[in-house]
Amino acid sequence: MTHEEIKRALLESYENDGGINHLDGVNLPAQDSVTRLARDLMHLLFPGYFEEAALTKDEVPAMLDRQLRQIEKRLSEEIGKCLRFAREEDPTAKAKAMTNELLARLPAVRQVLQTDVSAAYQGDPAARSVEEIIVAYPCVLVISLQRIAHVLYRLKVPLLPRMLTEYGHERTGCDIHPGAEIGTHFFIDHCTGVVVGETAKIGNHVKIYQGVTLGARSFVVDEQGHPVKGVKRHPELGNNVIVYPGATILGGETKIGDNSIVGSNVWLMQSMPPNSIAYYQGDAASVIRPRKNKEALLEEFSDWVI
Repeated sequence: MTHEEIKRALLESYENDGGINHLDGVNLPAQDSVTRLARDLMHLLFPGYFEEAALTKDEVPAMLDRQLRQIEKRLSEEIGKCLRFAREEDPTAKAKAMTNELLARLPAVRQVLQTDVSAAYQGDPAARSVEEIIVAYPCVLVISLQRIAHVLYRLKVPLLPRMLTEYGHERTGCDIHPGAEIGTHFFIDHCTGVVVGETAKIGNHVKIYQGVTLGARSFVVDEQGHPVKGVKRHPELGNNVIVYPGATILGGETKIGDNSIVGSNVWLMQSMPPNSIAYYQGDAASVIRPRKNKEALLEEFSDWVI
């Protein structure tokens, strides 16, 4: 095909097939802009950890003022684009209010993130310092962005929450939907291949390993056969739960009780009572039984301290 023929074919596909960014209409947030926003938010959450030059204590207020103003402006612009896409009334004023709400919650988000960093340090014998956790562990990035995105999700900001978590997904291989509710002291070891669905709930002091899925068992559909949005379809993990590599837990009615353990490669579509353990036994279905005492349990699962 000639250059002109290729151009005409592409123009025709734009006209017939769509997939273009609302030409002659509202503009969507640009991925590059959201990526820069995500990076700047990480600087704000963990000042001094990602700068090329050392940061002194006296420089922090000026740095914070500068970054906060830049983020406030760009975040308001991106939220405004999202609200215009959703055809909200008075998107500029709403975007400013939502931006202020998110930034006002950052101190509380930082407090929870400190518990996540602590859980990673306490839960991984390979970790040598808290600083190593922050600069080198992928779970810090993906959990930080999810906690920010969750605030935006609860504020009903369209598009942007998912774009923020997808940046974390792209960087780490860990996909946590912004709608997921996550407690304190959350640690994802190794991170790669983890999937946490929109309506999942995770309690406090939960540790999961690579390849874990908290997914939907099936979808409720409408009369046209389309999935119904917003219904509970992902599982719930109680407090002090450990989920080992490759486990798959499905269903909105599936609840893993407090202080329970889900072993490697287990496939679960049923609830577990508190203080229980599920493990894969050859070709048999997953076995659920009461937990042993702590010492015996640590010996039984010592191979999984990776």
